[in-house]
Amino acid sequence: MDFAKEYQEKLVSPQEAVKCVKSGDWVDYSLCCAVPIALDAALAERKDELEDVKIRSGITSTPRKVLEVDQEGDTFTYMDWHFTGYDRKMKKAGNKNIFFNPLLYRNLPYHYRKNINVDVAMMMVSPMDEKGFFSFSLSNSASAAIAENADIVILEVNKNLPNVYDLKEGAIHISEVDYIVEHDSALPVLPPAGEPSEVDKAVAKLVLEELVDGSCIQLGIGSMPNTIGEMIAASDLKDLGIHTEMLVDAYLAMYKAGKITNKMKQVDKGRGIFGFALGSQELYDWTNENRALLSAPIDYCNDPYVMAANDNMMSINNALEVDLLGQTASEAAGYNQISGTGGQLDFLTGAHMSKGGKGLICMSSTFTTKDGVKKSRIRPRLAEGSIVTDPRSQAYYIITEFGKVKLAGLATWQMAEALISIADPEFRDELIAEAEAMGIWRKSNKR
Repeated sequence: MDFAKEYQEKLVSPQEAVKCVKSGDWVDYSLCCAVPIALDAALAERKDELEDVKIRSGITSTPRKVLEVDQEGDTFTYMDWHFTGYDRKMKKAGNKNIFFNPLLYRNLPYHYRKNINVDVAMMMVSPMDEKGFFSFSLSNSASAAIAENADIVILEVNKNLPNVYDLKEGAIHISEVDYIVEHDSALPVLPPAGEPSEVDKAVAKLVLEELVDGSCIQLGIGSMPNTIGEMIAASDLKDLGIHTEMLVDAYLAMYKAGKITNKMKQVDKGRGIFGFALGSQELYDWTNENRALLSAPIDYCNDPYVMAANDNMMSINNALEVDLLGQTASEAAGYNQISGTGGQLDFLTGAHMSKGGKGLICMSSTFTTKDGVKKSRIRPRLAEGSIVTDPRSQAYYIITEFGKVKLAGLATWQMAEALISIADPEFRDELIAEAEAMGIWRKSNKR
């Protein structure tokens, strides 16, 4: 087969490619670093020609023209599987055409193959190889499932994307593609993390006490997980492994410090596994043609049975608040959608199933409102509108700068006592009174 010839036959301008989109269509932009730039701009140019175009995406890390040209939602409706700062900013600015798609992340490929339709899929990929394959690069996640389910597939080829080797489902063949567009846009990068706070350091120190040599690490995103990664890099731990949904710079720091070898893993021994990557250019360079780092679809990365097959699976994530009933909210503050469930519950489940594994939820004990009011993150009940990310029926640790508690197997009064013990002392008497009113406080409980 002459793949170069086929490539040229399918190569068109962005404007020509998006002519296939019709009114009423469901369009998919894929996720994170796979979200197209030129195709998005070309589709936005058709605002006045189209009606009722629905667009799905996730982990939006670059501006979306379809949102910026149509803030009233006259033409485009945009749905995101996992909100980012950009989504929150657009919502706050008054955009009426952006909505959240609730999701347990490991189910995303399943949804595309079983539950939802895609008329047109457009996604960014790295350049074609000599066999006619395009790498999904930094965004394996659900890309294969999206393309399989689409009536029309458009690729935006970007030479700046690394060629990432995959465990499976990490590439698409030119024979499966309808149109090709070339556009070499800069990759989205996260700014360097600032100096960690004293609270971050205190929590990270408590987390490190739970880790052992050979631990298989999953880290979430944010200042606290980043601090934990940096402290792991400076620790005496060794022979750590990677099995994560999101590859972030903390892993690179651990690797450069000689902590990552993956040789103690029971599954995918010698190889770090991730679903997508987002971070610095140096992180992206690390993934390029690196056979020790393999991408995989998210229904593999986030499968609790896969991760549990690795001993000492350690899941480390953030939370916004937890109530005295043991329910954790990590994605929304009241009715304000902050992020999404993502894989937090997936990894809490898999880590608890793992021999020696632990699911660790980390947070500061308090936060300060814009009005300067100090409030406890450990509350009698979750704020109205807050979403339960991790149910009380799942086993996990909660860690603040005041300590750590394991909620697995505890009765309601035990959970209340444990959580109050790691709350800011300023709020403990108030929380005890609330627990008594809720009927989850024993007379013999510690005070």
